[in-house]
Amino acid sequence: MAETAFAKTFVSTLDSRPVKLSADHVEDPKNFPARPPYILPRMPTAMSKPTKLAPGQERSVTVTLKSLRNPPLDIKLTSQPLNTSLLDIKTKVSSQTRIPVDKMKILHNKRPLADSKVLKEILGEKETTVEFSVMVIGGAAAIPPVASATPAVAEPTGATALETDAFWSDLKSFLMQRLNDQAAAEELSGLFRSSWQSNNSGP
Repeated sequence: MAETAFAKTFVSTLDSRPVKLSADHVEDPKNFPARPPYILPRMPTAMSKPTKLAPGQERSVTVTLKSLRNPPLDIKLTSQPLNTSLLDIKTKVSSQTRIPVDKMKILHNKRPLADSKVLKEILGEKETTVEFSVMVIGGAAAIPPVASATPAVAEPTGATALETDAFWSDLKSFLMQRLNDQAAAEELSGLFRSSWQSNNSGP
């Protein structure tokens, strides 16, 4: 009976109190439980402070461009600013090799890069050299001939171009660059050529 009377008294005491705290309720900070301060853990490696370089002291990059295909290329461009775009690099290569800019594709780690990319987006924080691969669409045939006094012989076009060995050689080079597999490139180029010849031979 004593427990029942206590329970009734406790419940009636709770009923007399408001269900919600009043708008002017203030809790005494002295009643708050003591809590230790929260300290963030230390980072495994200290953050490096950004270094500000004076104008003219910015890191320069040496760019090497190579192509083992037709035409073979091995070009080195020194002291290139980090903000140099790949379109600028293509233009410099074109001035040395006469290869049209729109016929070149620059690859890094076998991946083609957009002309809008700059060296800063490709290199690491401390790298000073980078090597690109160059793919020339059309091979050596894409290089315009040197202007001369004698009239140039027109390159075969259309069905006439398909009858030349140069066309099939360029096709095989293109397939080798895209597939990175010499055996598969030779097989496909041979299949294309035999199919074209059988189609033109007629019934």
